[in-house]
Amino acid sequence: MIRAVISDFGGVLTTPLIESFRAYRDESGVSLEQLGVAMARAAERRGGEYPLFELERGRISEAEFLAAIEAELEGDVKLGSPRETYFAHLHPNARMIAFMRELRDRGLRMALLTNNVREWEPHWRAKLPDIDEIFEVVVDSAFVGMRKPERGIYELTLERLGDGVRAEECVFVDDTDVNCDAAEELGMHAVGFRSDEQAIADLEALLGR
Repeated sequence: MIRAVISDFGGVLTTPLIESFRAYRDESGVSLEQLGVAMARAAERRGGEYPLFELERGRISEAEFLAAIEAELEGDVKLGSPRETYFAHLHPNARMIAFMRELRDRGLRMALLTNNVREWEPHWRAKLPDIDEIFEVVVDSAFVGMRKPERGIYELTLERLGDGVRAEECVFVDDTDVNCDAAEELGMHAVGFRSDEQAIADLEALLGR
C-alpha cells in the first residue's frame, strides 16, 4: 500500500527547466554546449567532480561555481549570476501543485526532494509559497550535502518522513530518468514526469492498486 509521495520541485511543480536555461544562454551569450564543455574541463581539474554537483551539495558557493566555469571558457567571459533570469522564466505548475495538495488531503504523507542551490532557496520557495502546507518534509540537496541520484538522500527523506514509512510504500516523482532509477533501486515506485496528464494518471494507477 502506498503511504507517501515524494516529489521533485523543478520540472514537476514548475514549468520545464529548459526554458530558464535557454533564457540564460541568450542573456549571457554562452551556449549550453560551451557551458557543458567548460563544466567537463573544470571537472577534470577537480579530480572528476563536476562543479555543478558540488554546488548542489552545498560544498561550494554560487560565486565559486561561476568562477570555476569562467576559468574554462575561451576569451575573457564574465558570467553573471543566472538567478534572476532563471527564476523569471520558471513558473509554478498549478495543476501538479493542486494535485499534490489533493493527495495530502487524501491522507498521504508528502515530501519534497530537490537538487538545488543554497543561495537560491528564498527564490525557489517563493515560487511555491504554500510548500510547507503541502509537504511535511522538505529535503534540499544544498543543505544536506547529498544530491539525487545518490542513495543517501533518498534514505534521508525516508528517515525524515518517519512513522516507519518504507521505500516500497513510497512513490517518487521526478522529470529525470536517472533519479527515478535510483529511487527504484532503493525499492520505491517511480513516476517519470513527462506531462501533467501522464504523471497524474500514473500516480492514480499506483495509488489505486
